[in-house]
Amino acid sequence: MRDGQPMIDEEEFVIDASGTGKWFLSTKLPLRNVQNNIFGLVGIARDITARKQAEILRDGQAHILEMIAKSAPLEDVLERLMRLVESQLAGIFGSVLLLDKDGSHLRHAAAPSLARDYTDAVDGAAVGPGAGSCGTAVYRREPVIVADIMRDPLWQDYRELARPHGLRSCWSTPILSHQGAVLGVFAMYSMTVREPTEAETRLIDFTTRIAGIAIERKQAEDRIHFMANHDVLTGLPNRALLEDRLSQAVLYAQRYDRWVTVVFIDLDNFKFVNDTLGHNAGDELLKTVASRMVDCVRATDTVVRLGGDEFVIVLFDQPANVDLVSETLQKLRAALAEPVRLGAHLVRATASIGIANYPKDGTDPDTLLANADAAMYRAKEFGRDNFQFYAPEFNTRAHEKFVLQEELRNALARSEFTLLYQPQVDLRSGRIFAVEALIRWNHPTLGTVMPTMFIPTAEETGLIVPIGDWVLHEACRQNKAWQDAGLPPLTVCVNVSARQFRERNLIDRIVSALKDSGLEARYLELEVTESLIMQDIELAVATMNALQSLGVQISIDDFGTGYSSLSALKTFPVARLKIDKSFIKDLAADENDQAVASAVISLGQNLNLRVIAEGVETDDQVAFLRRNNCDEMQGYHFSRPVCAQDIEELLGGGRKD
Repeated sequence: MRDGQPMIDEEEFVIDASGTGKWFLSTKLPLRNVQNNIFGLVGIARDITARKQAEILRDGQAHILEMIAKSAPLEDVLERLMRLVESQLAGIFGSVLLLDKDGSHLRHAAAPSLARDYTDAVDGAAVGPGAGSCGTAVYRREPVIVADIMRDPLWQDYRELARPHGLRSCWSTPILSHQGAVLGVFAMYSMTVREPTEAETRLIDFTTRIAGIAIERKQAEDRIHFMANHDVLTGLPNRALLEDRLSQAVLYAQRYDRWVTVVFIDLDNFKFVNDTLGHNAGDELLKTVASRMVDCVRATDTVVRLGGDEFVIVLFDQPANVDLVSETLQKLRAALAEPVRLGAHLVRATASIGIANYPKDGTDPDTLLANADAAMYRAKEFGRDNFQFYAPEFNTRAHEKFVLQEELRNALARSEFTLLYQPQVDLRSGRIFAVEALIRWNHPTLGTVMPTMFIPTAEETGLIVPIGDWVLHEACRQNKAWQDAGLPPLTVCVNVSARQFRERNLIDRIVSALKDSGLEARYLELEVTESLIMQDIELAVATMNALQSLGVQISIDDFGTGYSSLSALKTFPVARLKIDKSFIKDLAADENDQAVASAVISLGQNLNLRVIAEGVETDDQVAFLRRNNCDEMQGYHFSRPVCAQDIEELLGGGRKD
């Protein structure tokens, strides 16, 4: 009416009185009088909503198929698909859930118009009969139409999730692959109690087909990507992925001043297994070895199969400590050495292993791999079934530690351990009332090895448990033998390490030692360190109470070095405190040591505990301890650790200097 021009076939979108949006195709002409002035308008409009929706649907389909062809993220494709569905229907909310790898749960994929609280609540829903509309549809492999969520028994466990959001009906259809496998489920929710119309059913069929195409395409891409970067036989990352993982590890190490360890592994005599037992047996051996390697490292580390019988392990974010690297390698070697059942045959796999560390042995992936490979060939030259560091000085340390561990494993079987006993003396009467059992290793080539040389390694490897068990049994046996020989009864004191103390069957081991020897529990005393107790006070007190109930005595060794609180000390069921020898060494001249020693003695007396000083060597130390009313002493002043026969002589009245 303003410009006097007709409007021909104009598309208009309007919202009617009910709030429903509609499309119209309008033609309008101005009306003129005899003076040619516009005084009105005549027009006609036709409802083209159905046509426009069809166009939107067609264009939307084309766009979604283009997204699939261009490998758009699956989440984006499914969300666009749900919005397309919702654009076609009033009051409908679309949702897609994907079947997870275990085939028993559904995971949220797309639901742009459903409340986040609701989608989070149903994420991970189970598949099965009676598992709502979606879980049941997947279980039955057929559509499930629930017209009233609040009444249908399928929703018994889920209706309270739907109620706050006003969801009243749900129509679920399984999404199938072209081979008929269930990929997930598509659901339409409505705010009213009803079943789908014929048009809605056609839309459901279209949506599930498109969703199936998108999901299958994504799964195919994932398989192709996995196959491109992983070994088909073992499922391990392959050479293509190794460079990326190693580059990331090096960048991280540069930033945080850490190590990266590259371990190059070549199985020994694999060709012999392949040639004699067949390729199937060889493949089974490779899969077993690969699985064991993965179990020996952390989730952040990477195990790679290069091909054939060659593997690489990248140890990520390593502290600059070659001993820790060696421990991982020992664990790896032990795992590989376990027998593998191949048909009727038991095969033991060994490996030649080379190690290179960033930054000492290389600062880029190629150099590290080359040097680890070179170290591996050196391991082969040394006879196989061993590992070699690229840095020679690391080899020496690692080899010495490895040899020590191997010799320790054999020492018990070869009866190379022996016990010496150091008397503990009452400072008032001068009487020997107890002896401390002290282990020595009679090494076939090194001679007598002191505990400080092998106990730390025994702790690290767990060998301290069987070694400690032998000490316990031997000490109890010897004490009972002294009693049977008619010597005055005395207590034998045995040290318990932290590793032993944490063993669940510690009490059973002690009961066994007492039973096997016939020794009464009151003649056995266990020495635990103050620092051991403070690691877990509740566990320590519970264990000590159990020991006390057996009649076994308990003393705290190295007292004064573990920072225990007085409130905690009151709860410990112990009989004696042992003043650490570091406070006794300069006792005659050092006022600080004197203050500590006198304080421990006073503390023990106030708590009704006996106090013993260890490491007593001089007359001045003895004089100080007597002036301060110390109860007992142990040390070279009275006797060095001696064999069982010498203890018999001391108990017979002699003095051993």
